[in-house]
Amino acid sequence: MQTSTPKAIWITGASSGIGRACAEVYANKGYRVVLSSRQKETLEKAAEEICSSGKVNKENLIIKPLDLAENSNYNPVVSEVLNEIGSLDIMLHAGGISQRSLAIDTSVDVDRRVMEIDYFGTIALTKALLPHFIDKKSGHFVVITSLMGVFSSPLRSGYCGAKHALHGFFEALRAEVYDQNINISMVLPGFIATDISLNAVVGDGSKQGTMDAKTEAGLTPMQCAVKLAKGVDRKKAEILIGRSEILAVYLKRFFPRLLRRIIRKAAVT
Repeated sequence: MQTSTPKAIWITGASSGIGRACAEVYANKGYRVVLSSRQKETLEKAAEEICSSGKVNKENLIIKPLDLAENSNYNPVVSEVLNEIGSLDIMLHAGGISQRSLAIDTSVDVDRRVMEIDYFGTIALTKALLPHFIDKKSGHFVVITSLMGVFSSPLRSGYCGAKHALHGFFEALRAEVYDQNINISMVLPGFIATDISLNAVVGDGSKQGTMDAKTEAGLTPMQCAVKLAKGVDRKKAEILIGRSEILAVYLKRFFPRLLRRIIRKAAVT
């Protein structure tokens, strides 16, 4: 009896947060999961945790360290992944960093670093993988951006710039590959209880080191990952995840002046 080959997903930022939760969700759905982030040790720990339930075959988890800041040539790592798994169905971009400082206090070097990781690293990997999706006439790019990809708030100028840039790039790409059965889902999380604010860089490039109260009170990464997977299954172009904060997307669309006034008066951390 012939068995079908399991689907495969590649996830950046897979060692923690939303990426780690998505790796667990898709592993439990029977996918082969390629886990990428900078440090091999943290990826191995994540893989062990995912397998600890006994429901996931460790052979279906592939560890592939990757640094989004070192993005000049991803062709070799893409070839390694494809040689190992044969074919990829979903590329899930979950890796990135955030920023917390006033624009006037933020060095351009910090802006460049955020853009290098969040934007250039993501699109470089996308471009390296795109020929594979075109050749097989199918594929799905899932891009975790942020609500900050469609509107902006204080203390996040560099981060907002990078996330807005991702939306610009992938909306253009969506039109270019529409006739080639390649889907693109932009995922806009609101407040998710990850370490994003702890690891956010401030004006001089150091880590903030504190947890934003609203982030800490947000949805769990697993709640986010489950909602994400449902949206991806439906091939939704845009997936909003959060609580009342996602209403700001509709305020931006229909009442932009009101949203600007709310943001100016909001207590932003």
